[in-house]
Amino acid sequence: MKTNHKKLLPYRHSLAGTLLAAREAVMVPIRPMLAGAGVTEQQWRVLRVLDDAGPTDLKTLAESALLFGPSVTRILKDLVERGLVVRQPNPHDGRGAIVSLSTTGRALIEETAAHTIQQLNIYSRKFGDKRLKNLISELQALIAAIE
Repeated sequence: MKTNHKKLLPYRHSLAGTLLAAREAVMVPIRPMLAGAGVTEQQWRVLRVLDDAGPTDLKTLAESALLFGPSVTRILKDLVERGLVVRQPNPHDGRGAIVSLSTTGRALIEETAAHTIQQLNIYSRKFGDKRLKNLISELQALIAAIE
């Protein structure tokens, strides 16, 4: 028997469904670039956070990249093995580590950033630069209000 939840919008029109659909629309043209660079979306997020923040402890890295700690640990293992990041002991916490981009990791970011910027410019042209900036601002306000 199907229950009719009159207060719920169809999933594709709900907040969660719309946000997920928007994320997918944004990522579809970016995924081939990431694949060409040999990184997953999650690895890219870790590399981007390290590029933005510089040397970072694992907890801050996980929070900033919107990933769970165990996932970051797995991701870092691969990125360290590939020479894209450097992992050093945390001088303030002997059990922790500080992670930073290597020269190779920084070069990968620089090589792929041009494609990402090109794609973001397309989004700005299609949606409108001001509208896109307002959308990002509103979404950040939503996050702040919910938290």
